[in-house]
Amino acid sequence: MVLLNAWEKGVEPCAAGNPLTGQLEILQRIVPIESIVLQFVDSKTKTFRVAEVAGGQAAMGAEQASVVCSEAKWTNVNEWCRTGALLRQTGMKRTGKLHSLTPDSITNETFAVPLRPNRDQCIERDVVVGAGIFEIESGRTLREEHYPWLERWGPILWLVLERSVRHRWPEVSNGDSDSNSSDVPTEQSDEGREAVVGSETGLRAVMERVRIVAPSDMPVLILGETGTGKEVVARAIHGRSPRNSRPFIRVNCGAIPTELIDSQLFGHERGSFTGASDQRKGWFERADGGTLFLDEIGELPLAAQVRLLRVLQDHQIERVGGQNHIHVDVRIIAATHRDLSAMVHRRSFREDLWYRINMFPILLPGLRERVEDIPALARHFAKRAADRFGLPYVEPSLADIKQLMDYRWPGNIRELQAVIDRAVILGGGTRLDVAMSLGNAFVQPTASFPETDEPTFYEVIPESPVRQSSKSHTQLPPNDEAPLDSLDSAMVRHIERALAATSGQIEGGRGAAHLLGINPHTLRAKMRKLSIDWNRFRR
Repeated sequence: MVLLNAWEKGVEPCAAGNPLTGQLEILQRIVPIESIVLQFVDSKTKTFRVAEVAGGQAAMGAEQASVVCSEAKWTNVNEWCRTGALLRQTGMKRTGKLHSLTPDSITNETFAVPLRPNRDQCIERDVVVGAGIFEIESGRTLREEHYPWLERWGPILWLVLERSVRHRWPEVSNGDSDSNSSDVPTEQSDEGREAVVGSETGLRAVMERVRIVAPSDMPVLILGETGTGKEVVARAIHGRSPRNSRPFIRVNCGAIPTELIDSQLFGHERGSFTGASDQRKGWFERADGGTLFLDEIGELPLAAQVRLLRVLQDHQIERVGGQNHIHVDVRIIAATHRDLSAMVHRRSFREDLWYRINMFPILLPGLRERVEDIPALARHFAKRAADRFGLPYVEPSLADIKQLMDYRWPGNIRELQAVIDRAVILGGGTRLDVAMSLGNAFVQPTASFPETDEPTFYEVIPESPVRQSSKSHTQLPPNDEAPLDSLDSAMVRHIERALAATSGQIEGGRGAAHLLGINPHTLRAKMRKLSIDWNRFRR
């Protein structure tokens, strides 16, 4: 009941940052849990690796841990992850599978639950499976009714584990399942190519630009709010390119510790620094011949931006501790929710790197701007959730769709997926409990947005011909002395004065945009609308 109340109040289980932290915060309101550690089965190396941790210092000490098992123990624990039930032992001493799974840094009493898509279905070999280790607070105990309740929490934690493995260890997770687990849903088209839901409606313009740029090797910059599905658009570009048979590697630039950026991107040689026990290929080498998706590129520190720019220019890398240059053939797709042009002016993002990656920008609209796609998205997510949780599929009702379309969706498609997942669980296979999942207190009708001349970042290929501005005059009543210019005419003269004063320069501290106090992209959009040719002002 406490869990249902948390959902009813609109609590988002996957909080910003580490998604496991949000789950732990909810659980700690109900049970005395100190920390949670999520591990996954790495079949290639026959180890159990830690994917996510949240909670006390002991759990944090296990963040980079991995457990190497003997052949017999590996078979035993791997089978338990796929078919077993909750593991618990009283007291501090741990034996058997619980001993094998629990990191040495955790000394309090623990119990473990298997993490898998659905315990009633056969788990395929390439599906991510693992274990959730719960550390009980020191000196506390759990009541008997807590254990089966926490065991049922396993499917939610599996979602956290599966996404973490997909993002941080793409070489471990299966490539096809990656695409189906992205924030923006995809369906299989007749040609065997994944089609993005909404590609013929709210994302029509976006997918048209994808079609145009995909066959080339031109770098692409995807701009949009968090949760709008930038990775799926990147995958769509890769899937429609000649590189589609080669690797697609995603790197979350904001999740790499500063001291490990070079090692992660370019690799390292054995013994090049403390802890480098083996030679490691970086993301550029792993993506050779394919596509490297640099997500949240705006989070890279300036020093790393310099080294990244050099690789983009020379197409060569050098591993940390190495002496040989390695040629790489990689297409770059970058993405961010930040205003990189403003960061360039603040000197927190390099201008030369900005020009290098911003050769073909694509702007993704927020979900509130494509409400016509919500019915199809809701049905798609409901089907996926029903399959994952082993429940019958229930079609969203008209009332459900209305509630979803009236909501503002600050978290975009990622939030919609979380809401539908909760609605499926709360409905128990007989209905979708959208009202409780969404939280009626948080439902606000979608307000109409005022028209704006803000740019769409479609700077490379305009979507429509430039409209000619009207320079006609409007006659005022007889008691006024002179006719009044139209607003467009006044704006033309004002912008042209700024361009003349800055010799046609738009960006920078001496540019027209700075003089007018607006964003350079906004100024360019207004000039296109008003048919102003700034080239004639350049000296």
